[in-house]
Amino acid sequence: MNPQYIVDAIGTGALYSLMTLGLALVFSVMGLMNFAYGQLVMIGGFSIILLRSQPWWLLILGTILVVVFFSLLMERLAFRPVRNATAMTMLVTSFALAQFLQQLARVAFGANPKPLEQFSELSVQYEFAGLIVSRQIILTLVTTILVLIGLALLLRKTNIGIQLRASTEDVGMAALVGIKSNRVIAAAFVISGTIAAIVAILFFATRTNVSWSSGDSIVLIAFVGAVIGGLGSMVGAALGGFLMGFVYTMLNALLPMELRVFADAFLYTLVIMVLLIRPGGLIAAKGVRV
Repeated sequence: MNPQYIVDAIGTGALYSLMTLGLALVFSVMGLMNFAYGQLVMIGGFSIILLRSQPWWLLILGTILVVVFFSLLMERLAFRPVRNATAMTMLVTSFALAQFLQQLARVAFGANPKPLEQFSELSVQYEFAGLIVSRQIILTLVTTILVLIGLALLLRKTNIGIQLRASTEDVGMAALVGIKSNRVIAAAFVISGTIAAIVAILFFATRTNVSWSSGDSIVLIAFVGAVIGGLGSMVGAALGGFLMGFVYTMLNALLPMELRVFADAFLYTLVIMVLLIRPGGLIAAKGVRV
């Protein structure tokens, strides 16, 4: 097996690890699996197109602000009114919101994919011991590590982080001791929106176009990663997302050309096998609300 495949798979796994973190954070606080999360990545992609001519720091800041704004808008207008409804109602709401945002992007930007100028700086490649590593992979790995460390510090060392942790354990008890649920949930959506913006920047850095359906495949794989990692466990979600991205890349690299169209089928067969052995995921969280 070519070791180069492993390098590429690690980079993809790190990206999906970030994606599942954003999903798991909101699920931990609200019990909501937000299928509209992929549309935040799509919004980030279109933001990059609109800001591509700006300095890199302004592009990054602008993309984060736009995606966080839409994330908060989701929480306030779509999910807050149904917060006390059944899990099925919230799930249907997230599906409906995903469709609405897709069609909104389709009307605003057209049905055809919009060309995206690549970040030539991230295409630069380095050679280490015969392996080729691009700046994009290095940046993805470094960013993932920094986000994981930053999120861990935020949850353990800050007031809002401690409130978030308390809410993930028992949202009802947290409210009884004076923790404002609106503030905590809004903070979760800010953090998850920031992560979605970072994923968008890294994901589209080497892509040639953005379309209204760009977020679909990435959110589906991230969702499955969160499930096999353990819903409600952010460590498990990060691990599950990494494994999904890693295995998906390896399948596309190792399968014969005529079988690569079945890569998704092979991937989800492996997922079913994992869930048959460990129905609660690799790292199941106690007291997960479903």
